Amino acid sequence: MKTVDLRGKVGLVTGSTRGIGRAIAEEMAKAGATVVVSGTREADVARVVEEMRAKGHPVFGSACDVRRYDEVEALMSFAAAQAGGLDILINNAGVGLFSPVSEMSPEEWDRVIDTNLTGVFYCSRAAIPHLLKRGGGDIINISSLAGKNAFAGGAAYNASKFGLEGLSEAMMLDLRYQNVKVAYVMPGSVATEFSGRTPSEEESWRLTAGDVAEVVLDILAQDRRALASRVELRPFQPPRKS
Repeated sequence: MKTVDLRGKVGLVTGSTRGIGRAIAEEMAKAGATVVVSGTREADVARVVEEMRAKGHPVFGSACDVRRYDEVEALMSFAAAQAGGLDILINNAGVGLFSPVSEMSPEEWDRVIDTNLTGVFYCSRAAIPHLLKRGGGDIINISSLAGKNAFAGGAAYNASKFGLEGLSEAMMLDLRYQNVKVAYVMPGSVATEFSGRTPSEEESWRLTAGDVAEVVLDILAQDRRALASRVELRPFQPPRKS
């Protein structure tokens, strides 16, 4: 990984109280950035802020439900006021609910789409004016290989990630001449508690949250003339299919 110096930069990571988002926040802080963490629960946000500050990192935090535009706008204003501005937005907040269309409730569908897709639109739209005030910046969206590979029971999740990738590519074209880079990362199976359970030792073949964070830092390390607009990241040796 090319060394990246984020001193003087402010980065906001949604869904950063655990898993991939927490790993990205930690690595950005290690690279010198002032980091704003966020999640839906105030207690979780406060815990992460305390833990990261104990390591000497400059970090702020505010709870936010990315499905609510008023809360998203408040989060971006919080980052600008507390941290002095905004240079990097990592859209990581996400949810996975998996069942066949015939068994999925409209409320479950809405929760997945509103979090994984509409939430990214909300956060990006609210962040762009703050990025432009700093002369540009970066938006990196955490998608999934499920954004190109549909699977049974994944209708809502697949739809949200297929849509996220289209949104990301359109935003990249919208913003490139305003000096805002837009990229997205598509991880495969990651050993986190995203699915609601703790990964077992037998799942050591999976990617780690740190693997995804490393890719994000690699994107941020690139010269401004270059853009890795899409990165697919997958386990090297998953179990063979019988």
